[in-house]
Amino acid sequence: MSDKADVTIIGAGVVGLAIAAQVASKDREVYVLEKNEKFGLEISSRQSGVIHSGIYYPEGSLKAKMCVAGNRILYELCERYSIGHRRLGKLMVATGDQETRELQTLVERGRRNGLDGLKILSKQEMKELEPKVEGVAAILSPSTGIIDSYALMKYYIAKAKDGGGQIVYQTKVVGIEKIADGYKVTIQDSTGESSFTTKILINCAGLHSDKVAELAGIDIAKAGYKLYYCKGEYFSVSSSKSTLVKRLIYPVPSTQLSGLGIHVNLDMDGRMRLGPSAYYVDRIDYAVDSQHRQLFYESVRRFLPFIEYDDLEPETAGIRPKLQEPGGDVKDFVIRDESDKGLPRFINLIGIESPGLTASPAIANYVWGLIKRYLQSDKVSI
Repeated sequence: MSDKADVTIIGAGVVGLAIAAQVASKDREVYVLEKNEKFGLEISSRQSGVIHSGIYYPEGSLKAKMCVAGNRILYELCERYSIGHRRLGKLMVATGDQETRELQTLVERGRRNGLDGLKILSKQEMKELEPKVEGVAAILSPSTGIIDSYALMKYYIAKAKDGGGQIVYQTKVVGIEKIADGYKVTIQDSTGESSFTTKILINCAGLHSDKVAELAGIDIAKAGYKLYYCKGEYFSVSSSKSTLVKRLIYPVPSTQLSGLGIHVNLDMDGRMRLGPSAYYVDRIDYAVDSQHRQLFYESVRRFLPFIEYDDLEPETAGIRPKLQEPGGDVKDFVIRDESDKGLPRFINLIGIESPGLTASPAIANYVWGLIKRYLQSDKVSI
């Protein structure tokens, strides 16, 4: 690293790497700082690997816009660069009259968000697609799929490096100071503390993004940037059951949307698991409580009657960085230039949870739109 950069990105998760791939160029100095020894070790490697359609999110929200746009871009990238993916489609299954009424609301929202191909299926139509699934009706979402998230991040890294970007691991940001032409960033690595300056600073620190915002001098309580940790666990399903469904199978979600409900995940090898659950915690902890097996079993047996209690084994867990407090209203992504807080050239991305993976290329395009005017004014090539 030199002592001056044009663009610095804090965090080498899938969103930070997508932005690096978008902004890196031989004509400018771009750094990605990551406190861990490898990319994507937190949120990005502990999620479902689903390419979401955008049906759930409020009309006009960044979550809806970025998800719908990201879905289309991701499939194009996967085809063009041979990134592992499968366009499986998804069934969202209603098991009663109230849930059946909710299906129409969800379809209408999805269509307003720009989704194509959504269809409400009768019980018979659903059974023709998935004979082993029980319910009274379902939504078919044909644009939902799965992706090899590790391969996607490797693609972003390769593109960033081709543009001259540098990814610096085991480097923690411990200080941010506003200066005349950007920011002085203090970092801590194996050699101790040091500083460099950057013209543009982008906060993609995921679970710790609110703390990074605080380092820049933002009152996170006043700004509404405080993050709440929401844990999601996964249980694997006996391999003998993995071939019984061909699509992702979801319940109808709760109106609070703290999670999408425990559902069927299929990985790139066709292995089935259930999850994630969603409950708030006070600290980051990736242990899976085996006593939650009963909760998982009870949650899915109404629409997946072939699942037996003994089919389930604890697998892994992840943490979502939610702006939505427990029991609170649904909150949108924060993606903004903080000029109105006296911090021009500081771009905050906070509360980037699901559908962050799907949205990553669209978020990168959006952030590029926020920063390129600064690069122009600095006479840095865009």
